[in-house]
Amino acid sequence: MNLQILCLSLHSLCVWLFLFIRMAAWDLSVTVEELGPEAPPIKISVTSDLHIGGVIFKIVEKTQLQCDWSDHALWWEQKQQWVLRTSWTLDKCGIHADARLLFTPQHKALRLGLPNGVTLRLRACFSSPVFRTVHGICQLLNIRYPEEMSLLRPVEEKKKKKDKDSAEDEYDLTGVPLTSGAEDDCPFKITLPNQLMARIGMPVHFADSPKTQAIYKMLVVSQPSPSPESIAKLYRPASKVDKTHIHTRWLDSSRCLLQQGVQENDKLWLRFKYYTFHDMEPKYDGVRLTQLYEQARWAILLEDNDCTEEEMMLFGALQYHIGKLSLSQEVNSCQGMEDLESALESLEVKMVGENKSADVLENMTAPELNDYLKLFRPKKLSLRDYKQYWFKFQDTSIFYYKSKDESYGEPIQQMNLKGCEVAPDVNIAGQKFCIRLLVPAPEGMNEAYLRCENEKQYSEWMAACKLASKGLTLLDSSYQKEVKNIQTFLAMQRPSSSASTAQVDESINTLSLVSPRYTKKYKAKQLTIRILEAYQNVAQLSLMAAILKFLQIWQSLPDFGISYFMIRFKGSRKDEVLGIANNRLMRIDLGVGDVVKTWRYNNMRQWNVNWDIRQVAIEFDGNINIAFSCVTADCKIVHEYIGGYIFMLTRVRNPSNTVNEELFLKLTGGWVKLYSL
Repeated sequence: MNLQILCLSLHSLCVWLFLFIRMAAWDLSVTVEELGPEAPPIKISVTSDLHIGGVIFKIVEKTQLQCDWSDHALWWEQKQQWVLRTSWTLDKCGIHADARLLFTPQHKALRLGLPNGVTLRLRACFSSPVFRTVHGICQLLNIRYPEEMSLLRPVEEKKKKKDKDSAEDEYDLTGVPLTSGAEDDCPFKITLPNQLMARIGMPVHFADSPKTQAIYKMLVVSQPSPSPESIAKLYRPASKVDKTHIHTRWLDSSRCLLQQGVQENDKLWLRFKYYTFHDMEPKYDGVRLTQLYEQARWAILLEDNDCTEEEMMLFGALQYHIGKLSLSQEVNSCQGMEDLESALESLEVKMVGENKSADVLENMTAPELNDYLKLFRPKKLSLRDYKQYWFKFQDTSIFYYKSKDESYGEPIQQMNLKGCEVAPDVNIAGQKFCIRLLVPAPEGMNEAYLRCENEKQYSEWMAACKLASKGLTLLDSSYQKEVKNIQTFLAMQRPSSSASTAQVDESINTLSLVSPRYTKKYKAKQLTIRILEAYQNVAQLSLMAAILKFLQIWQSLPDFGISYFMIRFKGSRKDEVLGIANNRLMRIDLGVGDVVKTWRYNNMRQWNVNWDIRQVAIEFDGNINIAFSCVTADCKIVHEYIGGYIFMLTRVRNPSNTVNEELFLKLTGGWVKLYSL
């Protein structure tokens, strides 16, 4: 009996002590940003059961400053987390007397570098995940589908002594209200422009003053061609190893800016990260298309994407044409939209990610491809000796025979092109029309070249190979469009019959229209003649049609949209390069730079990351398992790339145009530290 009384007494004593500790007041130190960097932290008397809202009230009372505190929140320095749940108590948050707290605004000024080289100073949300912060920025800039974009740290430029005093121009948008969506849990919504926006051609918040109108025009109209000197100063990757360093600078989309060391007035770049462009609509995507064009243009000029000499001259001609039209372009031109629609109908421009409209009455029988082609299979220490065979294209496979008469028997070989790499090897001037194939095989990738006799044959077989690599047959409705696109592209590279009579434009700066490789190879006068010859084939295009044609040709380049990472496969002792594209992963040999193996996302069963040893493991159909660790980049970036592309392939837009943020963060987040409490 006495023991029971003793136990009850001890229990009551513990409860009393616990309540006493909870009710006991203690000092909490908080640094208030508005008091200045030299001001000491203020101390407020709190109890453990005081909620965060009460703490903020005490801080505001203590400062005795009359200002708007609605955007302020607490940042916990030791935990590197925001304390945003105002209903939680200090005890529930785990905040004690030794906590270092900063009372600071959630939205801060950020210097944002755009693809066209313009630097904006705007307010961005530092308390939300980067994914949501990018949505807020894109809403401000009138860019739809912001999930395709992200933020990365800029490349550090080495300035000479004479350049130290030259500061770049910045355009201030901090006075424009920014909606981040951090206050609510609903997904980000982008609404189409209303009648007022359609009439004035720009968002309402840009039409308030001549200053913001001028800034918007810089966003929606292409900038003048850069000088050769400025191009030469910029970083140009010389190899795939150099390209791997570019993609190590992406920010983590699941964490906030402050968690990743970004401070107020720091500079970041806004770029297209995922090369799956959804629903390109020129009426509503003026800024989006212009910025994408600028990113593509710099990828060509800085040799991030390789192209042939004919392609480079065509790119130069399109840049020259777009630059001329941009000088007289008005943002609120309604007639330009009508001209654009008619131009698009005649060109039938097809962007990647466009919704396919299948015509069930068209091409009910599969087109047949049977013809004589020349084949070459590279071997070590062998000359390029092409041999002629009779080829037949069926489903997603190529069969070839010794002659047409033997095509009813067994083929010499069958090549299944599903999952293969297809690249053009064309020289219009030399009448060379070849198709380079890297066909998947158990031991790696088998290389083969097909040589066609003329443009018509090349267009048909190249289109068939491209579709087959995606698992599509000749029955697909996009086959004829692909053939036409290839023929149009080849026609643009041919010298125009009227090129000899074209007047030389003295104002053209051809050295700014091509990459440094060609400025070293040719003189300015030679480049001018070549570019003006190609210009005759694109001179009739409207501004937006020319931009779309530039993007279409850019997307047809063999290495378009590939992000490179230095990795080491499990069990291997050498470093290799992993290429991540919008539909596949590629293993690339560092020695020769060729693709050794390809894995497609539609064959992927699952992937996961061992965060303890920082290793990515992926399982594909057919009991194929790969595992690798990243050498230069954080494995979180690779994990986010893969998850992001899976999200892009599965995203479905509803009428309200919302983004499933929860699904994106689930696919890309992995095991990460929370950005807030």
